[in-house]
Amino acid sequence: MDAVRAVAEPRRHEILRLIWDSELSAGEIAERFDVTFGAVSQHLKVLRESGLVTLRQDGKRRFYRADREAMGPLADYLQSMWATKLDTLAALAEAAERSEKSERIAQ
Repeated sequence: MDAVRAVAEPRRHEILRLIWDSELSAGEIAERFDVTFGAVSQHLKVLRESGLVTLRQDGKRRFYRADREAMGPLADYLQSMWATKLDTLAALAEAAERSEKSERIAQ
């Protein structure tokens, strides 16, 4: 599966976001989803086979991290998309706060 198609799936997209800046074990990743460990493991396998994540084994534990270098331009796209979402969320939170303040002043 090519990298773009692998990232298009929402759970894989979210997994990449989780391991973008830090390494997490498969168990730590699975804890954050409402699906089975096996389902998360399959998503990790697709990401690994697409060259989007690196795998490090320590005993029986497997640790994953996004491989931004291997992603090439896709890494920049994902990072800008997440930044845009965060900017939008921050703007909405600020607007809600201003609205609450206006309501308190009006009362």
